[in-house]
Amino acid sequence: MKKLLLIVNPRAGQRKASRFLADIIDVFNRSGYTVITHITSGLGDGTSAVIRYANDVDLVVCCGGDGTFNETISGVLRSRSDLPIGYIPAGSTNDFATSLKLSTDLVHAAYDVVSGNNILLDVGSFNGRYFSYTASFGAFTKTSYNTPQDAKNILGHAAYILSGIQELSQIKPYKVRFELPDGTVIDDEFTFGTISNTTSMGGILSFSEDVVDMADGKLELLLVRMPKDIAELRDCIRALNRKTYDSKLITFLSTDNVKITAPKDMDWTLDGEKAVGREKIHVQCLHHAIQLRCRSL
Repeated sequence: MKKLLLIVNPRAGQRKASRFLADIIDVFNRSGYTVITHITSGLGDGTSAVIRYANDVDLVVCCGGDGTFNETISGVLRSRSDLPIGYIPAGSTNDFATSLKLSTDLVHAAYDVVSGNNILLDVGSFNGRYFSYTASFGAFTKTSYNTPQDAKNILGHAAYILSGIQELSQIKPYKVRFELPDGTVIDDEFTFGTISNTTSMGGILSFSEDVVDMADGKLELLLVRMPKDIAELRDCIRALNRKTYDSKLITFLSTDNVKITAPKDMDWTLDGEKAVGREKIHVQCLHHAIQLRCRSL
């Protein structure tokens, strides 16, 4: 029989993974897989498990949120294996899964993994640390890693919104410089920025599918400057909602890599997990870095 490594975050979302674990394993068993189940116990544990079992399994599947998926792809890439990856989204927001239209019914998602095909997807590198869909700074980025897990379990996605409201008073601009491969330099003060490979951000901000291709070797750079008054704020929100980005407060473009100079005290979030601020940062798109097993595309 083929072997499958199942990485499970029992605390993700509203603890859905724990409730449906037996049914998920049954789907894999009936599809001819011997399942090795690893329950994560802390930050980085999923990555360590994938590295440990990479040479012994045919497929690795993670059941959890975007952070769990991040650890899974990090394990595959660090092990230098060519393992296909399955994703059963059980988190509070599931931005990456939303972009790919993966099922949030956990048992159905398990069926989609075993009956799906492998598709190649890009991955981001942030000074060598991997991210599947976003590296962000500024307004609301602390929300993803500061919101208590218990609050997420009780309130689901609403917990992020409530925490974000509390963060409004702390919003401030950061002086950041971006150098693009063609020589373009963007040097200004920004209240929010993201380098992403997704159509969904926090379940609130979204990008057009006509613009975002998760396998084109490009990442999308979105930068937002601090509005000076209500009129500018309204103009910025309208441009973001319409996905036109035609506001003087917004810079939006695609690139395969960017060099960044930023304040050391400006922390980032990578797929919902904290990344300590650095003065010099290099973000690159790793073209077709992973194989995702799914039926969505």
